Amino acid sequence: MSFSRIRPLAVFLVFLPVVSSCIQQRRPTPPAAQIEPYFTTIHGVTLEDNYHWLRERGNPAVMRYLEAENEYTAQMMKHTEDLQRKLYNEFLARLKETDQTIPEKDGNYWYYERTEEGRQYPILCRKKDSKDAREEIMLDENRLAEGHAYFDVGTWEVTPNGRILAYSVDTVGAEAFTIYFKDLQTGLVLPDEIPNTFYSLEWGNDSKTLFYTTLDEIVRPYRLYRHRLGTDYRDDDIIYEEKDLAYEMYLSKTKSDEYVLMKLESNTTTEIWYLDADKPEGDFQLISPRKSRVEYMVYHLDDRFLIRTNENAPNFKVLTAPVKDPQEKNWKEFIGHNDSVMIADLDAFANFLVLYERKDGLKQMRVLELKSGESHFIELPETVYTLRKHENKVYNSNVVRFTYTSLISPKAVYDYDMAGRSLEVKKEYEVLGGYDKTQYTTERLFAPAPDGAMVPISIVYKKGARKGTPNPLLLYGYGAYGLTSEPNFEMELISLLDRGVIYAIAHVRGGSEMGRYWYEEGRLFDKRNTFSDFIACAEYLVEQGLTSPDKLAAEGVSAGGLLIGAVANMRPDLFKAMVGAVPFVDVINTMLDPSIPLTVIEYEEWGNPNEEDYFDYMMTYSPYDNVKAQEYPNMLVTAGLNDARVQYWEPAKWTAKLRAVKTDNNRLLLRTNMGAGHFGESGRYDRYRRTAFEYAFLLDAWGIKN
Repeated sequence: MSFSRIRPLAVFLVFLPVVSSCIQQRRPTPPAAQIEPYFTTIHGVTLEDNYHWLRERGNPAVMRYLEAENEYTAQMMKHTEDLQRKLYNEFLARLKETDQTIPEKDGNYWYYERTEEGRQYPILCRKKDSKDAREEIMLDENRLAEGHAYFDVGTWEVTPNGRILAYSVDTVGAEAFTIYFKDLQTGLVLPDEIPNTFYSLEWGNDSKTLFYTTLDEIVRPYRLYRHRLGTDYRDDDIIYEEKDLAYEMYLSKTKSDEYVLMKLESNTTTEIWYLDADKPEGDFQLISPRKSRVEYMVYHLDDRFLIRTNENAPNFKVLTAPVKDPQEKNWKEFIGHNDSVMIADLDAFANFLVLYERKDGLKQMRVLELKSGESHFIELPETVYTLRKHENKVYNSNVVRFTYTSLISPKAVYDYDMAGRSLEVKKEYEVLGGYDKTQYTTERLFAPAPDGAMVPISIVYKKGARKGTPNPLLLYGYGAYGLTSEPNFEMELISLLDRGVIYAIAHVRGGSEMGRYWYEEGRLFDKRNTFSDFIACAEYLVEQGLTSPDKLAAEGVSAGGLLIGAVANMRPDLFKAMVGAVPFVDVINTMLDPSIPLTVIEYEEWGNPNEEDYFDYMMTYSPYDNVKAQEYPNMLVTAGLNDARVQYWEPAKWTAKLRAVKTDNNRLLLRTNMGAGHFGESGRYDRYRRTAFEYAFLLDAWGIKN
């Protein structure tokens, strides 16, 4: 194995005038022919990359090129501006702009967020002792966001005594946060500031000690620090440093508030340490050392820990361990493994245990009464739905709160009395404008994959849309990291459904919809199952007469963009249009560069191309490396200049290569957000404008003009 990298910077500088000339054309043309290519030789294979120069973030020519692509996209979409405005106004007409979340009890306070008409960001509030008490505004994000094109509060926590708020802020979208502290009694922001942190922070029970994590040069949370209020962060103690680049660090606190947990995890392996929150100056203790491909999570229940683990249990089992000595030798089985039901999460209360299970692609909630050992399921009204747990921070409670939604049911918050077995709706989020869910239908279909696996498809459509000729249909896919693509209600989708569009989610392998094995069969040397599953879903929808290739569109985000890129190369004839949002498409080049964030961490997901077998397999599907001279669908590609998860140059290079070699005249657009990262715009109205733009692109491709 050998590497030979030629960095043609001198040649590139010679041709800068050519670059400038090319990027001013109506259709941006990357000047690859005038620049010496970049070569990588590995396993005897020489890879030529004509667009490697787009990685030069500090080069003005690269920025001009991205701006030229944005200008071209704006020109090509100018005729849809009235449609974009119409879609945006439809979204706002359904949105209850002034609203608030259900108050959540924690200690002596009820916490909630509210929004106000015309304001981009939420306002974080609380009330003491009673939901009818005087409102305290803890953070008005709108005021903090003034002067910033991007603004995001990563996380926040209030001290156990309710006095100090710690909150983290990112103003560029790169997910590197600065922690600030606010005295909630005086309203003053304290002088303590901690830069370069990630999403995790937790308070010790003394209300003076904060634990937090910082980032290394590849944007990996890797160090745990202890900060004492009123001191300089540069004097903070380093408690732990994770040196293995495949692992990240996260913090949490048990529902009982008795323990702070430090979780070290790769994509497939976990190690957890715990600290008595009443003794914040103490040392973290190890629960169980990491074992390759063994994951576990810890929950506290009186004098024992509950441990959810997949060791010899792919769908997870639950064990117990005494708090006094939680070493593995003292673990005892509490809830056994089930081949057909995955234990996805737990909620541990003083008298009840709630198991969030996944069976046949859907979540279910099973309540276990700890004293009697009896269990029962919470009955739910629909056959295709999504459940999401709330924090449920009150340990001594018989009530579990969760959110319920489906493709046709707007989000609703429920409280379930586990002792009385009664369900109460606490809030149904309103959809204005006369939305009537009875006018829409949601179904679950199954498509046969080439190897015989049955792939679930969730679909939603306005009644009558399935009759007659094939319908325009948007097929969404993800399929990575074991994450499940949930059938959520999206208010914006109504604008597509009311125009006769069917929306479908392909629950392809790589997610965990059908249990842990569904994930295992969509990663590493089985990654191509993700793409063949998606193609099988598309073919099935066509065969069933729901759509046709000239009416079928596809969408994927991030790792779902890898899916879109691979399928675009494999079966471009199946689709009229595709949207690849912040797509991970330059698989080989990225995974050969350990200096790029997430590369080493994701060896366990995609494989390490420094190993020849993985390299050969990844080369069969890497979207950028498999672009070829053929016809492609109409394509919209998006990027974020400050994206730390998928670098902006991946979608830029992919678009450039597609533009150079594809043989059709279909639309190919690249839109780079020059002031945001992976998650795009931070303000809610800006996000609606982005969605309106993407919907207008799809509707235009389908020939739907209004």
